Amino acid sequence: MTQTTLRQHLHASNTDRDLLMLLEDIATACRMIADRVRHGAFAGVLGAAETENVQGETQKELDVISDEIFQEIVGGNPNLAALVSEEVDEVNWRKQAPQAGDFVVYYDPLDGSSNLDVNLSVGTIFSIVRLKEAVPTEASAVQIKGTEQIAAGYAIYGPSTGLVVTVGQGVVGFTHHPGSGEFLLTQPAMSIPEQTQEFAINASRYDLWEAPVRRYIDDCLRGANGRRGKKFNMRWCASMVADVHRILTRGGVFLYPKDSGNAGQGGKLRLMYEANPMGMLVEQAGGAASTGTGRIMDVAPTGHHQRVSVILGSRDEVAEIERYYTE
Repeated sequence: MTQTTLRQHLHASNTDRDLLMLLEDIATACRMIADRVRHGAFAGVLGAAETENVQGETQKELDVISDEIFQEIVGGNPNLAALVSEEVDEVNWRKQAPQAGDFVVYYDPLDGSSNLDVNLSVGTIFSIVRLKEAVPTEASAVQIKGTEQIAAGYAIYGPSTGLVVTVGQGVVGFTHHPGSGEFLLTQPAMSIPEQTQEFAINASRYDLWEAPVRRYIDDCLRGANGRRGKKFNMRWCASMVADVHRILTRGGVFLYPKDSGNAGQGGKLRLMYEANPMGMLVEQAGGAASTGTGRIMDVAPTGHHQRVSVILGSRDEVAEIERYYTE
């Protein structure tokens, strides 16, 4: 039986032609990044570059290479107003006079790049919005709420290269077929179970967590004898793409909350490049995405590098964590 390609699926979903073309450009960029990741050891580009990104983090050489690929391939789309990268301070305007209806793409070119040295999964995250009105190109930021996203997704570079996408009609997963070069539909309706017994969190920050998070994790770790009355397993990949992909595949909850070590910045993860697109995917798959006190996609952005507390995954478990905050 012939499997459905990315283009065929988007056509069948009545996806707007301009959005379809943009998603195909993103898929092409992800294929090229996957190839560079796969051959990184031979090219000697797995190590750190002699640069820091706008977040003050030491960049890997593949962070820089992936960002350049994304800008080159996606940046040439004729309906694109701007690219906004986690790795770059300024908005990369692609049109001299952006108009209403033009696209803006927020993206993290290589999420989890600290895993490159140990050959674990990394990925690319993207979020797509349309401008509601003309915007001057001297604007320092394009600040659009997560509820205004028209599409979001990620590529995951693991044993195979996967592409997970939503255009607001559920979540679908594709796998790259090296022989044809196509992304073929392999997960037609990704759905997150409402309940779970798995959580993912960076436990090394235990002493920095706010009291509700510490109480929640303590109760999970006490298993059947604790408040939750059941056993939990802990998972942590140090790659948001990998952790969220597992949740979309079999359930769970992912936490990177605001704590005393990052409260001054608002949290660890970036609203526009990570929290909003993953929040849209998780919600479209039947899950929930929260800051602990409210819906992530309702957060009004104050800048394109804004950070936020992130708790997302199985709907009932996210609601339970919100109850810890309420208490």
